[in-house]
Amino acid sequence: MTRELFLELYTALLREMLRIRRFEEKCAELYSLSRIRGFLHLCIGEEAVAVGVVGALSEADAIVSTYREHGHALARGVPMESVMAEMFGRATGCSGGRGGSMHLFDVSRRFYGGNAIVAGGLPVAVGLGLADHLTGDSAVTACLFGDGAFAEGEFHESANLAALWHLPVLFCCENNRYAMGTALAREHAVTDLTTRAAAYGMVAWSVDGMDVLAVREATERALAYVRASGRPCFLELQTYRFRAHSMYDPDRYREKAEVERWKERDPIPALRARLLAEGLMTATDLDRWQEQVEQEVEAEIAAAIASADAAPLEPVEDLTRYVTTREDEPGRIEAIS
Repeated sequence: MTRELFLELYTALLREMLRIRRFEEKCAELYSLSRIRGFLHLCIGEEAVAVGVVGALSEADAIVSTYREHGHALARGVPMESVMAEMFGRATGCSGGRGGSMHLFDVSRRFYGGNAIVAGGLPVAVGLGLADHLTGDSAVTACLFGDGAFAEGEFHESANLAALWHLPVLFCCENNRYAMGTALAREHAVTDLTTRAAAYGMVAWSVDGMDVLAVREATERALAYVRASGRPCFLELQTYRFRAHSMYDPDRYREKAEVERWKERDPIPALRARLLAEGLMTATDLDRWQEQVEQEVEAEIAAAIASADAAPLEPVEDLTRYVTTREDEPGRIEAIS
């Protein structure tokens, strides 16, 4: 690529990571003010995975995510106003205000959740992959899940079927080392996740999940393999969440010094350093550029909050919709559009 193309790519990736980081920080603030309720799982520190993986996918590819999916949804192009409205439980949210933080969904962008159950999205991803396989579609389903999913039967069943049936599924494990709150080595006899995935006959490799460029490159290579072979592939993305598992988590299972060490590998300043090291921008120009981006993101977040505040709650008469059969149409089951 030319210098101009490298600059365009790097700044686009940096902008999206900044956008996700500021959104997450604002959500933490709003949660503390009780304006966002329920559960809240933040991906601060893991932005390189969201931006690197999702940014490499085509519009036709599908995504299945976890309950820590705000960054994935935003990187996919789900409008921030739609995401924030869902966080507020408003009818204009991407899931109609019914799902909240853990159940973001946008079928128009082939973003199929947001799943609150650990490993719950894996069988869904295999189903989507099977559908594309049967119709001869060239799309790939990218399934993001955490290292905790390896302790669930759904991972092993899904990996086995995807490999057995030659399904176009890209398994992306966000290994943040602690699942919900237990260190990987304290619950798994074999901690090399790529070896375990490869045992199902999948090509598998590990990637520095704190390096957005490495994540994007690995994802592009994996997608090319899946499209060419029709077989699944596994990526282990070694990352780290800087905040606790959820807003309810006291975070007593890891040392503060460890968290600080990982913060030294923060993907945002790391990409800034790469821009400077490769001479794509001067420090002055980069600071000026980031200041402009911060202002734009701040305005976008403010607009999303204002829109969510002004949006209606779901009408009381609709509370049983999608739950029970409507009296005026016996036997009809509605699909969420």
